[in-house]
Amino acid sequence: MKILKFGGTSVGSAESIRQVAKIIASYLDQGDEIAVVSSAMGGVTNLLSQASELAEANEDKYLNITRQIETIHADSIRQLLDTQSQSKSLANLKMTINELEEILHGVSLIKELSVRTLDLVLSFGERLSVPLLAAYFQQEKINAIPVDSRQLIFTNNDFGKARVDYSLTDKAITDYFQNISSIPIVTGFIASGENNETTTLGRGGSDFTAAILGAALNAEEIELWTDVDGVMTTDPRIVKNAFSLPYLSYIEAMEMSHFGARVIHPPSLQPAFNQKIPLRIRNTFNPAFPGTVIGSKPKTSGRLIKGLSSIKQVTLISLTGSGMVGIPGVSSRLFSALAAKDISVILITQASSEHSICFAIDPANAKGAKKVIKKEFEFEMERGRIDEPLIEQGKSIIAIIGENMRNTPGISGKLFSALGRNGINTSAIAQGSSEVNISVVIDEKNLSKSLNAVHQAFFISESKTLNIFMVGVGLIGGTLLEQIQAQSAYLLNERLLEINVIALSNTKKMIVDEAGIDLKDWKEALENATNSANLNSFVDKMIAMNLPNSIFVDNTSNLEITSLYQQILAASISVVTPNKLANSGKYRDYQLLQKEAFLHGVKFLYETNVGAGLPVINTMSDLKFSGDQILKIEGVLSGTLSYIFNNFTGDAAFSEVVMEAKNSGFTEPDPRDDLNGMDVARKILILARESGIEMEPEDVVVENILPKACLEAASIDLFFEELTKNNDHFESLKTQAEQSKKKLRFIATLEDGKATVKLTAVDQDHPFFSLSGSDNIIAFTTRRYYDRPLVIKGPGAGAEVTAAGVFSEIISISNYLYQGIKNILPNNHG
Repeated sequence: MKILKFGGTSVGSAESIRQVAKIIASYLDQGDEIAVVSSAMGGVTNLLSQASELAEANEDKYLNITRQIETIHADSIRQLLDTQSQSKSLANLKMTINELEEILHGVSLIKELSVRTLDLVLSFGERLSVPLLAAYFQQEKINAIPVDSRQLIFTNNDFGKARVDYSLTDKAITDYFQNISSIPIVTGFIASGENNETTTLGRGGSDFTAAILGAALNAEEIELWTDVDGVMTTDPRIVKNAFSLPYLSYIEAMEMSHFGARVIHPPSLQPAFNQKIPLRIRNTFNPAFPGTVIGSKPKTSGRLIKGLSSIKQVTLISLTGSGMVGIPGVSSRLFSALAAKDISVILITQASSEHSICFAIDPANAKGAKKVIKKEFEFEMERGRIDEPLIEQGKSIIAIIGENMRNTPGISGKLFSALGRNGINTSAIAQGSSEVNISVVIDEKNLSKSLNAVHQAFFISESKTLNIFMVGVGLIGGTLLEQIQAQSAYLLNERLLEINVIALSNTKKMIVDEAGIDLKDWKEALENATNSANLNSFVDKMIAMNLPNSIFVDNTSNLEITSLYQQILAASISVVTPNKLANSGKYRDYQLLQKEAFLHGVKFLYETNVGAGLPVINTMSDLKFSGDQILKIEGVLSGTLSYIFNNFTGDAAFSEVVMEAKNSGFTEPDPRDDLNGMDVARKILILARESGIEMEPEDVVVENILPKACLEAASIDLFFEELTKNNDHFESLKTQAEQSKKKLRFIATLEDGKATVKLTAVDQDHPFFSLSGSDNIIAFTTRRYYDRPLVIKGPGAGAEVTAAGVFSEIISISNYLYQGIKNILPNNHG
């Protein structure tokens, strides 16, 4: 036999009741023997509780509630039953409602609601739903009969949480089921106490009813039908890619329930656990899905962690003092005093020095707990042996759960690594000796971020997610978005990586969408955005959203944005940028950003500051960290100047080459921004700092190649006029170089702690002699690469290569965030 229990949402409307009938019919078609337990219709129990409170307050408004309850059931009767059957059911409904109103009228007269009377009132929910279900099932040719569980389940008179008398109950159930041929539709939640008074079974009462029936009848399985696809890996309202678990052990299910999973209430299912009867959680509205089986033995299913649970609000209390060290009985006194006041402790941790005890409780008990502790340890506190209890509000608990964590190294490390990389501090940690549960206390504001980060860290068969906040969607930013969109399917399939663009901003507007922006029409979405662009507001929103694995991407050359980097890094958000202004300002600001990233466990990446898509900074870092000594760096670090001097050959005048470069889009709108050498100076300054040299911007010596009249021209047109007048000067430089069989190159050099930028003529033996097009080239002379420098050469400018460089660094952050996961998980990843 199978016991099928249907919760309130499963019988909450006429449509859902039709669905329940189909489910029952499918079991009968398979020849299964079943019994059904039903809760009250969704929301009715709460309405009954409200009516009771109103009646106790002597307010006639309770009648409005009873009429609402009557309407709910009458509407379902009219929708479900044919005309001939309706009259009988409506008459029975009216009689039951009249009985309810008489009881509530009595409550209103004496202005007192006892727990005994409340149990009786609450029983009406199931007493109304079960006859309705049975009547509809009979109409659908299902041989069903309504059964009042007060005939089967007997308890003491602890109203509200009655204890079952199993000797009487088991006999009554077995006797009853021996003599029926119909399918019993049993009222959940209610029972019969001493003197046949109505009692209720407390929280999870309908589950308890199903478990009692299942244990007495030695059922094959107990199925709990609800509105979710079983027990989820974590709360799907917080973690969008949470998924249902195929199997849990009893212990795992109990741990998950204790820490917030609401699908089951293990104490009410204890009879089934004792008999080792499997439980299955199924979805009434998705009956094809197999749901979650809860059994007696753990199964790996390829996973070491079964799920994450959480308690949203807890208060953390710490008791410290030298008078606790080595003194027996302190813990006993503390927790006995709390227990005497019915204050339940959720989590406990104690330092090995015995100097402190830390525990978590329900916030509603915080004031009472403080009062109890101060009274119990009044003597010690007056003498300074124990400090006043420290009360910390606004805390949450998250717990990772799984029986297969036992004796598996690396689990705790992975948990705290996932939290740490997202800037989440833990206030307390607890792990039982059974190793089924590791619990940590965090700030409540970080609950969503923590669950998402830890879920992604452990359940890597699901996609990993990076959340991108991007400022600057011009040529580089727009190209980057195109590259992300084009590569998204590959990354998801091959790397299990999802790049979720959460926010975009240009100089006029910004758009923020926590669900992610559709990159197919991001331009239109940004154009239609109602929020004006505001850098501070953009950053504030990003920090307030507190999403895990967040990355701020700055595709601008805006100095104001770089002033916000420190705040962003301090919020544990990585920064990726081709904007070189942050790293080429004052040295102390450069150093501060490096330290900020390190302290908060995030990345500050800017490879594209120097060579666009070329691996310049990474290569230099590899040389330095591998023990090599960098002696000299030379580089043509401007794609624009590379193009100009590579094309300044033959009969073409210098001004003509510059104009051609401008018309081809190689220069800034004002070519002087390239020709003044300041961009190159910033790049060699960054390389100097990356090599370990403390250098300020003014320490870079730039030999100006432009005549004074060109620099001071009032407009771009006038600049070209002055440049044309000075063509002879540049022609002379070219002629001198050609006569010596050399070529002009605009080279940045770092040697002996000094940085220079100047126009240099190089001969055929120099690695820069054969440079062509707009390529960049960098030569590293090191202790290892002394006779033949290490040369990096390639496109040093352009939206495609720069965007690709930024994209590459975004991907590298995903490797950092998820590194090491395979070390603690089976090869099949679950």
